[in-house]
Amino acid sequence: MASGGEEPASSSLDRADASLDRCSPDQAKASASMLDSGEDFEVLDEDEEEDLSELPPLEDVGKGNTPPSKEGVQALGPEPTGEGAGEEPPAAEEWLDVLGNGLLKKKTLVPGQGVESRPRKGQNVTVRLRVMLEDGSVVEENPGLTFTLGDCDVLQALDLCTQLLETGETASIMSDAKYCYGPQGRSPDIPPNAALALEVELLAVQDAPDLELLSGKAKIKLANRKRERGNFYYQQADYVLAINSYDIALRVISSSSKVDFSPEEEAELLEVKVKCLNNLAASQLKLDHYEAALKSCNLVLEHQPENIKALFRKGKVLAQQGEYSQAIPILKAALKLEPSNKTIHAELSKLVKKHADQKTVETEMYRKMLGNPSPGSTPVKCKDKSPWSIPWKWLFGATAVALGGVALSVVIAARN
Repeated sequence: MASGGEEPASSSLDRADASLDRCSPDQAKASASMLDSGEDFEVLDEDEEEDLSELPPLEDVGKGNTPPSKEGVQALGPEPTGEGAGEEPPAAEEWLDVLGNGLLKKKTLVPGQGVESRPRKGQNVTVRLRVMLEDGSVVEENPGLTFTLGDCDVLQALDLCTQLLETGETASIMSDAKYCYGPQGRSPDIPPNAALALEVELLAVQDAPDLELLSGKAKIKLANRKRERGNFYYQQADYVLAINSYDIALRVISSSSKVDFSPEEEAELLEVKVKCLNNLAASQLKLDHYEAALKSCNLVLEHQPENIKALFRKGKVLAQQGEYSQAIPILKAALKLEPSNKTIHAELSKLVKKHADQKTVETEMYRKMLGNPSPGSTPVKCKDKSPWSIPWKWLFGATAVALGGVALSVVIAARN
């Protein structure tokens, strides 16, 4: 597979513009608002503020909370209206507590074709979607939204409830903000922590395409769509779902193929793979999954040894693990590639200081273990002993023996 790594990391936003050409019109429209800013490198000490303006961003992630495509959202749903509503069977008039916590509910408005017509995870579904705020204002309408069920391609509320829809069924969904756009909201139409009302009709269900039979362009488009969804979840600070989307994108890229790709398509697939791995490492680092993040960084560096984001994150992971002697050379290599990067400068300075402090502590500990005095202490010198000097204990003993001998001689002489 050809390498696509000659482009410097700082131009990732330029690459993002090109990626829009590979997305569907709906995705391109929503993604265009995400290219103005990106994820900055973070230093180890979260309390210190650094100038991160010159940092390479998270691959193609932009500000705002608009997902790559305007997808389903859920919220407090409207009560069914119409003269025929009273003729629905009792079960259709009751709200189903989907998760058992009262935060996500579904009500059937128009019955479908039976339970056997419900879609399965991994299948592609097409729905008609209408989304409203609690005050009834419509924030989104889509007459034919298609997504893969269970891949988190849309908001959780829509993904979870669509699995309970029958083909042809129309349902109202009430969802807490937790399963919608959360505390970030979606600028400018959905405020933070907004509960949403969702009306959904399941139009069609079909099996997902065989990855082995996808053309190069189709595989690139699919992988980019999954990656962009991961970027959306990263911006929402939902790093678990972000990791899930990046993993799916990587599986698409790494799947075997029965179709020949052009060198340009191979290079583009590699570029998407590197982006996914870099963003995957960033998400894993957020969750303190250091070994997994280190593996992701190493996979990037196998393809692009001078990828500055992979080098920085690898150095950061090693630093978090206390491996300062390994982290410092890696950060020096990243700084050599981009000498003006203030965050790498700050991170490297802190690591050098921490490493010096660590060596001082270790040296003192070893000295104490071996019983050696500290370098500042002056050893006490013992006086030299003359080779002819006799210890006083020996002198006392010899005198006692001599006196004992004289006394014994006197006693013997007296008896004789």
